[in-house]
Formats: sequence, C-alpha cells, structure tokens
Amino acid sequence: MAGVNGDPAAETGGDSSETGVVVDGVGKTYDGEGDPVRALEEVSFGVEDGEFVCLVGPSGCGKTTLFRIIAGLADATDGEVRLGGLPVTGPTTDMGVVFQEYHLFPWLTVEENVGFGLDRSDRSAGERAARVDGMLELVGLSEFRESYPKSLSGGMKQRVAIARALAVDPTLLLMDEPFGAVDAQTREMLQRELLDVWGSTGKTVLFVTHDVAEAVTLADRIVVMAAEPGRVREVVDVDVDRPRERGDPAFGEHVARVRELIGAHR
Repeated sequence: MAGVNGDPAAETGGDSSETGVVVDGVGKTYDGEGDPVRALEEVSFGVEDGEFVCLVGPSGCGKTTLFRIIAGLADATDGEVRLGGLPVTGPTTDMGVVFQEYHLFPWLTVEENVGFGLDRSDRSAGERAARVDGMLELVGLSEFRESYPKSLSGGMKQRVAIARALAVDPTLLLMDEPFGAVDAQTREMLQRELLDVWGSTGKTVLFVTHDVAEAVTLADRIVVMAAEPGRVREVVDVDVDRPRERGDPAFGEHVARVRELIGAHR
C-alpha cells in the first residue's frame, strides 16, 4: 500500500509479478502556440487488487487528463501506467470505464446495452445471455431489460452503464465523476449500490470525484492531488468501518483532512 508520497515501487517492487494498477511517474505536457503547459508532473500511486481508491483534487489538477491516460485514451509524455504489470498502451477490455455522461445507445434496450461489449467476445450465445442476466440482477434492473434509455431515470441509466462496464469482466472498474449528473438523494443511493456491487464482485475500482464526502464514503484510500502542475500531494487512508455515516466524528475528521489538503498551497 502506498505511503504519503504514493511511490509505486514501494508497493510492487517494479517487477513483472506486480498486480493491480500502477501509475508510475506519469507526466503530461501540452504544446501550444505559447510556452508548453505542464499538466501533470511525476504522478505516482498504486491501486491494489480488490481495492477501492478515489482520486480528488482542486480544479486544474489534471484529474481528467490523468483519467484519460489511465484508461488508455491519451498518451503520457513521461512515465507509464501498468495494469497487472503490463503497460497500458490503449483502451482494453481489462478496464471497464464509466463516465459522468451515460453514453448509452438510445436505439438499444437495457439488455442490449449491457451486452454490447460481449457481442465481440468469444463467448457462446448462451454464455453471453447468462452474463447479461447476472449483471442486470446485480444492479437491480432485470425487470427493465426490455426498456429503452429514454424511459429510464438518470440513476437507472448510470446503473446500466455500470452493468455494461462489468459485463466483460474487467480487471479494473475506472469511473470518472459517475454520479455527478444526478440529484443528491439519487447520488447517495448509487453510492450504496456501488459499494454493494464492489463487495459482490471484488473488482478493483479507481473512482474520480470532486466530492470529498463521496470519496470518504467510498474509498479505502484517497489520492489527493495538487495543481499547477497536477501531482500527488498525499494518499490518505480512510480507516473508518463500513457502512460509514456522515454524522460519525471520524468521517468528519477525514473529510476535513482531505479538504485541508486540497485547499493547501505549496
């Protein structure tokens, strides 16, 4: 497990036997008409197999850029991301990605959306159907399998997106502000449901959020980033028993600590 500096070498030894996700010295520079802009600087941390880690930070800290690099959607200027010891060089079915926008196909039913990624797999038709059934049951949408996205609430659409991401049985579930577009009550419900799904599947989860209380609710550890350029300020262990209550003094102490780190300047 990473220390406050998030050094992945301390966790993995940097050899081919490493597991989980390792962000190793990642930097990103954008070239423009003026001087180059350094968006990320020496970002290093690890996420162990089965761990739930949240990534938070102030505006301009490069969370979205880092997310895209981890997901294989953008290249790093320096360093690399490894999943199960192998460098991430592009999108892979070993990662299930969930965005704030649901990105469901409006012309497909819930069942067809969940099974979309399986259509190009080598599973038999029976195996694909069974997998979709299991995912729909996992997220509580079995009775809506024939519905189309336009008839679903925002929370239900995001549950479809989560089921679709999990259907291909990825090693990592990578989530970027997935509950940012729903109301507060639905957000808390989805947080509880996500923890249930995580507990049931044992997946490794890396979850990007701007909501500190959400991070404390969900995470085993919180990677707190600093800005200009984006870098790891500290990795905070959330040593509060689940289920976590926001009225618990220990919960409030963790929220205050993370907010202090985000607001700090150095």
